[in-house]
Amino acid sequence: MNFRKHRADEPEINLIPFIDILLVILIFLMLTTTYSRFTELQLTLPTADAERLQERPGEIVVTVGADGRYLVDRQPVAGAAVEALTAALATAAQSKRDPVVIVSADATAAHQSVINVLDAARRAGLARLTFAAQTDSGGR
Repeated sequence: MNFRKHRADEPEINLIPFIDILLVILIFLMLTTTYSRFTELQLTLPTADAERLQERPGEIVVTVGADGRYLVDRQPVAGAAVEALTAALATAAQSKRDPVVIVSADATAAHQSVINVLDAARRAGLARLTFAAQTDSGGR
């Protein structure tokens, strides 16, 4: 006589084929994924949602035109060289106490033109610098 109860075999999940399938799916997803390229961003510059700046007596406004011409405090700079711009900034800073350079560049101005202003300000010893931008409504 056999008094043992017969137990039905409990089902078990075989994990090895499951892991194999997941690895195949992972490799497939890795090979078919496309990555966005950050160099293809479309930018529209410059606009800002800020209040209008109050004029201070120590401001030196450098205007950069779309064609690469410079104006320092509404006076044209002879030539587009960094040395000429440095001399104009140094002259404008002599009469001002603790001057702040405000770069007001056209939205279509070349990036190199703005970098030239930054380099000229550094050469002239002007450490305080900010950028002017228009609001979305079109006013300054």
